[in-house]
Amino acid sequence: MNADRRQPDASDSKSRQAEWSRAPERSNMLALRVICWIAIQCGRPLTRLILHPIALYFLLFSPTPRRHIKRYLFRVIGPQAGWSDGYRLLHAFASTVLDRIYFLRGRMDLFDIRVYGNEPVEAETDAGRGAFMLGAHVGSFEAVGAATNRSPTPERLRAAMLMYQDNAQQINAVLDAISLPGLRPHIIALGRPHSMLDLRDWLDSGGLAGLLADRTLAGPEEAGQQRGSSIEVSFLGKPALFNDGPFRLAALLRRKVFFMAGLYAGSARYDVLFEPLADFSERVSDPVERERRIRAALESYVARLEALCRAYPYNWFNFHDFWLEDSV
Repeated sequence: MNADRRQPDASDSKSRQAEWSRAPERSNMLALRVICWIAIQCGRPLTRLILHPIALYFLLFSPTPRRHIKRYLFRVIGPQAGWSDGYRLLHAFASTVLDRIYFLRGRMDLFDIRVYGNEPVEAETDAGRGAFMLGAHVGSFEAVGAATNRSPTPERLRAAMLMYQDNAQQINAVLDAISLPGLRPHIIALGRPHSMLDLRDWLDSGGLAGLLADRTLAGPEEAGQQRGSSIEVSFLGKPALFNDGPFRLAALLRRKVFFMAGLYAGSARYDVLFEPLADFSERVSDPVERERRIRAALESYVARLEALCRAYPYNWFNFHDFWLEDSV
């Protein structure tokens, strides 16, 4: 897989790709509370019935996300992708949002969760070492958290989520209100002066740090990343920008990196996957070799993400201009 440093005029592209983090939150507080009430009072089978009109509404009346969904589906499925595929993707997204409520309420009995590749992660935490778990806006992070909570000794798998919270305050407030104690993942907020110290302390205590690494923020300072650069990598047949900051951070803190995904497979099933991506636990003094390892880790991440999109095409929940085509 080829990857090239951004061209001199790509700073504007990076800024436009980061616009998702400044987009206003499309949430109605009353509607969110009503849906949560229905979910808790009426149960999952009945509440899932309202997902159909919700998915149809957004498919019909959200032209900008629909345009980006169409571009993605053409790449991952082919030119035969149509309205039904867009509907399936939006319904899958709505399903994962609804299921967050039940995961945070401890209702693991409602789901068929199948876990693959967790042994290397458990071995790392057994040894008392923290590690990075890099995911994407694919599937459900709560499903990953549910898989760790099912462990016979869940204290070994303490997971914190590194996230940019400012554009999802309403839904986070509602989920905080309805979640049971201990089931809401610990949050390390990005873009705060103390983010790096909080992350280091968490890893030193043997915790896992999860990060969704498929979106580029406006600058390294915002994300708490170390000299992150936007790298142009082929993704689903067209160049896209990915930030190597998470890998630089792992190299700086000398940690192993695992890929994670909680993929919605329909009905009540989730496939939770873990896979080793990179090992930065040993110090590398040669800067050229360090750069090579960071580049290889990023390319491995993108290749794994592309493979998952093709295997689970309706789990991609990036509804913005990911390939920066609106200005073309």
